[in-house]
Amino acid sequence: MPQLTITGVDIYRFSIAMEPFTIATGTMDYAQNTFIKVHTSGGLYGVGECSAFPMIVGETQDTCLVMARDFAKLWKGQNALDIQARLQELHNFTAGNSTIKSAFDCALYDVAAKNAGLPLYKFLGGEKREVESDITIGIASPQKMADKAMQFKNSGAKILKVKLGKNAVEDIERIKLIREAVSPEMQIRIDANQGWDFDDAVLALQGMKDFDVAFCEQPMRTWDNDQLPKLMQLSPVKIMADESVYNHHDARVQIETGSCDYINIKMAKSGGILEAKKIHNIAAQHNIPCMMGGMLESRIGLSAQLHFVYSSPNVQFYDMDTCMLGHLEDPCIGGVRYDGYKLLIDDAPGIGADADEAFLRKCEHWYL
Repeated sequence: MPQLTITGVDIYRFSIAMEPFTIATGTMDYAQNTFIKVHTSGGLYGVGECSAFPMIVGETQDTCLVMARDFAKLWKGQNALDIQARLQELHNFTAGNSTIKSAFDCALYDVAAKNAGLPLYKFLGGEKREVESDITIGIASPQKMADKAMQFKNSGAKILKVKLGKNAVEDIERIKLIREAVSPEMQIRIDANQGWDFDDAVLALQGMKDFDVAFCEQPMRTWDNDQLPKLMQLSPVKIMADESVYNHHDARVQIETGSCDYINIKMAKSGGILEAKKIHNIAAQHNIPCMMGGMLESRIGLSAQLHFVYSSPNVQFYDMDTCMLGHLEDPCIGGVRYDGYKLLIDDAPGIGADADEAFLRKCEHWYL
């Protein structure tokens, strides 16, 4: 195997101010992100970004920063091109912590693709295709959400993702008003973010049967996974597993127990590209389409996600509006760009995105 020795890692507290965004499990008013650069003896460095979402994954920005310093020490002097070995070292060191692991994973893939002189999607064996994201409506009153849906429709959006999970009866009213506002041609997806119990999930999903809902993400808490097969039988709306699937072992269990129609892949849950590929592949083997999702990454993390999509044909749904959800700053140079709600990226080597040095100078920083 070729050798590129890791010489050091830059770690940045990559906080991005944003308009408050509310889901069933809480409200975020800034993106709790971490940005790293993995430097190598060949002069190449790889970048990775992760976005901590404490109420979903259980990691905060501070836990990510502490673990990042431990990970950097583990990797110093090791071969950056042996991706599986490097990631296994992180798993041997600590269970969980998939969010910060995903930043280190992406940085290695960035190095490897740059070393090969290829954009990441080509390094992964993929090819470009049209990718059009949905756009998310946070939880508010039913009428405010319907008004927001009309704003998005007027801006050219074709697919809505609607956050629910606070109150099942009110959630039915939310979808009723949104469907009336946007007419039949607009696709509506819903995401309860684990907000309902079983009875509320049945009530809400059966109450939405006439509103042409494409699917519902994560209707119940993960400790109710055993009730998903029953919910699947009772629901007129297809079910997508999100927090119920962190890794390919979870995916296998959900699929084999008849607990989901679709799976949402997120780097912050899977720990990065290597494990995300395993989830994708096991889902493909069972004809379970996947979605590419995210937390609150900047266009750096989003660029890695787009490369993954290009190389993952079983990813058929795109929830890639992370940078449209009220980010008040854009710390990214290069990388993915939006054409309306479609995503595009140039064929630069690696991920093709980096952090703005002026933004980095404002960030708390460690080098190991």
